[in-house]
Amino acid sequence: MTTQQLHEQILLKKSFLCVGLDVDLTKIPEHLLETEDPIFEFNKVIIDATHDLAIAYKPNTAFYEAYGIKGWLSLQKTINYINEKYPDIFTIADAKRGDIGNTSSMYAKAFFEDLKFDSVTVAPYMGKDSVEPFLAFENKHTIMLALTSNEGAFDFQTLITNGTELYKQVLETSKTWKNSENLMYVVGATKAEYFTEIRKIVPDSFLLVPGVGAQGGSLSEVCKYGMNNKIGLLINSSRAIIYASKGTDFAEKAREEALKMQQEMEEIMSLKFKV
Repeated sequence: MTTQQLHEQILLKKSFLCVGLDVDLTKIPEHLLETEDPIFEFNKVIIDATHDLAIAYKPNTAFYEAYGIKGWLSLQKTINYINEKYPDIFTIADAKRGDIGNTSSMYAKAFFEDLKFDSVTVAPYMGKDSVEPFLAFENKHTIMLALTSNEGAFDFQTLITNGTELYKQVLETSKTWKNSENLMYVVGATKAEYFTEIRKIVPDSFLLVPGVGAQGGSLSEVCKYGMNNKIGLLINSSRAIIYASKGTDFAEKAREEALKMQQEMEEIMSLKFKV
């Protein structure tokens, strides 16, 4: 999927909502545990209930790896279901990979060629040769950690060296890499005050923004400082949507929460772009 196609879906749905499919078997409705593949059955129902409100789905691979080969099969079935039934949905493998070049090439093949995700998250700590193998894939996107929403983000990301915060140096350096036009960036919603500075460095890039909802990030603040003339935001919500209910009404409650976010996004877009 190209960024233009992604932008077109945002305008069509009046939404830039990304639903995180972080499935914990201890939190899903008990009746699903009796099915052959509870993780996939849960995802399938959530996807069917929210696909017209979301423009992206983001499984965090840790929640699948935790269950061994069964978890990987659930992940494969989930991505296949999205690609076959809702091909206009943007898919994100939240894997946070990043290793020496030949290893990154194998990670990229796994997520882009085998599983057929549109994008994958990566960590930039090992530098150019750990990220460029992901960037080599046409119409695939590499979503690089820039400024995250966790407590430990301040351990390194905002440290100042040579007068500049480290996350800014990471952003600037990444723009020099081959096929850097395929980069997107992770910026946590709880760091809304940083978006203005980030947009000075990467004004046209899509930003994947976790932390709205359960982690306390403000959608309006993120949009105020982070939105560009093509929206440029993918706002992720996981727990607030997928675990809105643990009962048999979990799909309806998930849709209600997704709809609330979509309607807020539509209002923001209408004020800014008159859509």
